[in-house]
Amino acid sequence: MADNHRFDAAMAQLDALHAEDPRMETVDGEEVPYELLYAQRMSEWLERLESDASETLQLAVRAQHLKRWEVPRDSYPMDRPGYHAWRTGLKTRQADMAADVLRQAGYDETACARVAALVRKEDLKNDEETRALEDAACLVFLQDYYASFAAEHDDDKVIGILRKTLRKMSAEGHRLAGEIVLEGRARALVEKAVAMETC
Repeated sequence: MADNHRFDAAMAQLDALHAEDPRMETVDGEEVPYELLYAQRMSEWLERLESDASETLQLAVRAQHLKRWEVPRDSYPMDRPGYHAWRTGLKTRQADMAADVLRQAGYDETACARVAALVRKEDLKNDEETRALEDAACLVFLQDYYASFAAEHDDDKVIGILRKTLRKMSAEGHRLAGEIVLEGRARALVEKAVAMETC
């Protein structure tokens, strides 16, 4: 694991930006800014996926969703092309902001460019670090957000999202996902999605 002032400064600045999120989530009776909590969850999953992750991967994972709340979904057309444009715009914006944080902390342009590429999830099929980042994002979704998402949507939509999620994950990601405790309909839909992907 990284252990230097530059890394600590960059992580602290990323968390300071996450902490500006006006939305709050209650955890153990304490209110935590929504995106700060998300970033912490991303880092926790990365630790389980790759305990010896590089500095740049740790920083990229922590920078996911950086100030995402400033660009709400409805700022783009509410259709499929609008959704994809929103996602692409977010990744570019978040990558640029993450690179700026690293520059201010003293990282060189090579490190800044690498973190930006990871935040943009470039070369997902072949880049092991990008895959680890994507695994972390999928695992955070499955553990902390999936059940409430499933409760708000019909079976077909949920299964479709789950199948797309499963396809993006590595074998290790699938293994860790199997350890997440789900109940009732949420569990049944995951089992259906897995069966459809493996048949």
